[in-house]
Amino acid sequence: MNIHNFKFIGIAAILLSISSCKEPKVESATVINDTIPVKVIAITEEMMQVSIEASGQFTTEDETLLSFKTGGIVQHVFVKDGDAIKKGQLLATLNMTEIQAQVQQAKIGLEKAMRDNKRAENLYKDSVATLEQFQNSRTALEIAQQQYNAAKFNENYSEIRANKNGYVLRKFVNDGQVIAPGSPVFQVNGAGNNLWVLKVSVSDRDWSIINKGDKADIKIESVTFAGKVVGKSESADPVTGTMWVTIQPDEQTKINIAAGSFGKATIIPSSSFKAWAIPYDAILDGNAGDGYVFIPKENMTAKKIKIKIGNIINGKVLVTEGLTGINSIIVSGNAYLNENTPIKIIK
Repeated sequence: MNIHNFKFIGIAAILLSISSCKEPKVESATVINDTIPVKVIAITEEMMQVSIEASGQFTTEDETLLSFKTGGIVQHVFVKDGDAIKKGQLLATLNMTEIQAQVQQAKIGLEKAMRDNKRAENLYKDSVATLEQFQNSRTALEIAQQQYNAAKFNENYSEIRANKNGYVLRKFVNDGQVIAPGSPVFQVNGAGNNLWVLKVSVSDRDWSIINKGDKADIKIESVTFAGKVVGKSESADPVTGTMWVTIQPDEQTKINIAAGSFGKATIIPSSSFKAWAIPYDAILDGNAGDGYVFIPKENMTAKKIKIKIGNIINGKVLVTEGLTGINSIIVSGNAYLNENTPIKIIK
């Protein structure tokens, strides 16, 4: 590298150093002296009534999980997914070897207790046995009778029969499978009775303004049905954190769907609520249901306040909390504002 190149590099470094030293002074002067021009709009609190869009799955109000009272080996399953079933129809059975042995054992114990009680009664009449011995034998007989009743009950519930007309939605087990007591074997419903409902999830804010009897439009693919709200959940779903609303179509006979089918609904709440409608541009730092807006103060500075955001309707955001007593908000220039930044309102 020759001497001319060294001179060029040195001059460039000096110029860069001077430039970097001057820039902070210019920036600090700009921040201190600048007044931000802003635009404001007047706002008023109004009574609002909005429709709520939601989606969910079709089901019936009488879905049931059927299971065996006792555990054991599944002997035979007589139905499969999608089968129509009739009330009282045999759906599945357990291998009865162990269960019948328990019944026989309880029966033998009952017969022995009956003999012991009869013998004690005769001895008591002959004044050979005491009253206490006779009473103890009677108690043992009653216990043996209840043990036999329980064994027969378990024997009866070692098979599964349909509790209503409907369909098998899901089959959880197969022949030869070992299951525990109470484990689900079938999921069935009463779809044969045309009791379809659409269960949709909504936010807690929407849930609070929906009431039983509110009208709703249900859409399945390209077909729309009229319906109404027939139920609301009393607690949030532990997985999603949302609340459930149950909608029942008005004309059940015209619906031809399968359980679990996807559907959409537009709910028209009968109740209204108070809110402010403001433009999107006025909101900063939106996070879920929270956000911030700037308002002009009397001394021509900006103030940042927190708001609660509700629904969005007709291109505007509905604010449910935070603007009480406030007449105007800043809608332009707010991106350059901080707390107490000097402002100039332009028409």
